[in-house]
Amino acid sequence: MLLRTERLLLREFMDDDWPAFHAVESLPEVARYQSFEPRTEDESRAYIQRAVAGAAEEPRATYDLAVVLAAERRLIGRCGLGLASPAFEAMLWYTLHPAYWGQGYTTEAARALVGFGFRQLGLHRVWADCDPANPGSWRVLEKLGLRREGHLRENVWMDGAWTDSYIYAVLDREWS
Repeated sequence: MLLRTERLLLREFMDDDWPAFHAVESLPEVARYQSFEPRTEDESRAYIQRAVAGAAEEPRATYDLAVVLAAERRLIGRCGLGLASPAFEAMLWYTLHPAYWGQGYTTEAARALVGFGFRQLGLHRVWADCDPANPGSWRVLEKLGLRREGHLRENVWMDGAWTDSYIYAVLDREWS
């Protein structure tokens, strides 16, 4: 699978992507608002192996794609949809290298993947969650047209403390 945007390619992960993936996912600032610690090399390799295997599943439950700068063919992060069963709803996620934050890449990648979900997969609803302390993430969701549906209090244990989550979603009829 391959999605193209003005500046990006969203493609399936390949086994040899793990070093570039690790360069993103091992950074403390990337893991700061995630439910995982900075990944070790072994964890990065295992993640890529799961993503490669997941791409071959039938029916497919996950679209976990590498986000690549089209001009340079450089992997800068990931963007994914996890399908619910039945597959009328999906969870959106994204992670990019901090060097590419604030430049519209996350919004561009997520817009392409959410559009794919509605047009090609026939989804009815796409949702995401994020830490309220991460305005960069919830601003991306709002730029995409997702609406804040809820504020879950102390629902995630992270770094030795309970943290909140915002829940955002968009319906197929709202997507433009």
